Amino acid sequence: MVKKAIQIDEKDNIATTTSEVEAGEALEVTSPDGAVILRPKVAELIPFGHKLAIKPIKKGENIVKYGEIIGIATQPVKAGAWVNTHNVGSARMPTSGKEAGIL
Repeated sequence: MVKKAIQIDEKDNIATTTSEVEAGEALEVTSPDGAVILRPKVAELIPFGHKLAIKPIKKGENIVKYGEIIGIATQPVKAGAWVNTHNVGSARMPTSGKEAGIL
């Protein structure tokens, strides 16, 4: 069975999983209009409802969901990688990214 993730807005550089995805499982990312836009190689567990990058994201680049900035990458993120607090800092509040010189 192929797992799914959804890009909510066409401006988003992440998608949200619709179930837990294990490393190595088949995954399809669909655009807001339902077209498959990516079949990434999943290298790590991505929990249900969590985010994954749908394109490479550079350190310091905005993380965009719902067409809005929800954070800033604190390290490079490969397409298909889990996007969470280990690689994203807040764009509005001081976080570890401030010490890293990216916020």
